[in-house]
Amino acid sequence: MASGPDQKHHQRQTLNRALPDPAELAAGIRSGSRSALARGITLVESSRADHQAIAQALLAELLPETGKAVRLGLSGTPGVGKSTFIEAFGRLLTGKGLRVAVLAVDPSSARTGGSILGDKTRMELLARDPNAFIRPSPSGGTLGGVARRTREAMLLAEAAGYDVILVETVGVGQSETSVADMVDMFVLLLAPGGGDELQGIKRGIMELADLIVVNKADGDLVPAARRAQTEYQAALHLMRPKTPAWAPHVLLASALKGEGLDKVWQAAEAHRAALTASGDLARLRADQARAWFWTELREGLISTLKSDAKAAALMPELEREVEEGQSTPTAAARRLLDLVFGTAEQA
Repeated sequence: MASGPDQKHHQRQTLNRALPDPAELAAGIRSGSRSALARGITLVESSRADHQAIAQALLAELLPETGKAVRLGLSGTPGVGKSTFIEAFGRLLTGKGLRVAVLAVDPSSARTGGSILGDKTRMELLARDPNAFIRPSPSGGTLGGVARRTREAMLLAEAAGYDVILVETVGVGQSETSVADMVDMFVLLLAPGGGDELQGIKRGIMELADLIVVNKADGDLVPAARRAQTEYQAALHLMRPKTPAWAPHVLLASALKGEGLDKVWQAAEAHRAALTASGDLARLRADQARAWFWTELREGLISTLKSDAKAAALMPELEREVEEGQSTPTAAARRLLDLVFGTAEQA
């Protein structure tokens, strides 16, 4: 698959053929057209103002059809086998008659902005499944390991009739947890490393986990996987659950052999049922929507500042003053805000 400049050129060609009518594109997405869904996601990922206007009109058109899917986030340590797990898990779900969308976020190069975007290669069998849709997107350096527009892509996939949305993050770490702010259940994949690996895992990521899955629990690794399961479960007991309706626990699985995956899906179904019955699912999604609003507002304000000619001219001077200790960051920021919005003096 093309990456970096080649992929961006292809996306521009696709969108520039003719700007789509939001109502027509929405109809195509509702009908389950994979090409319409892909084009819609490309629109929401575009930074062009005309594309964004169409994307927001498209989302408004489709919003009533969203919210019905099971939203699962998956993260894990490097080498844990995330792609292998997602492919095996996705094929299990499609085998049950479910439609599965995988939103897989690849790391972006800090230097070129390009990304590997190899998930369709790594999930070759799932990519050929007519009931699966795989969309790799560059993270663009976004904290949390998810592309900024992953939320919109998820809504479009739901409107297209996908029953389960799997969001794969870049990796595991303090900055890679924002996936938990957009999914119903956060699944943490770990290897049978046990105590040694546990030492390297941030407490914050453990606290976000609704389910821990020890992958690669097969062959000679079974004893180590069972020991790890015991140690991770003990660690979870020291943490407060996110909701009284659900107690996080640890399961064993082997994506390579297809073992334990059914139990992971059973846990996902049980989690959804428990949160729905308690009312926590509705509250969770409402909280996520509010957090999303504030994120977009912050991003919009920063974008407005950067696009303002007067602000752009003043920024280098303010940065220099801060670097040289001539001004505090707070005072410099207030000067910039006052220049653009004229509100800093009243604050």
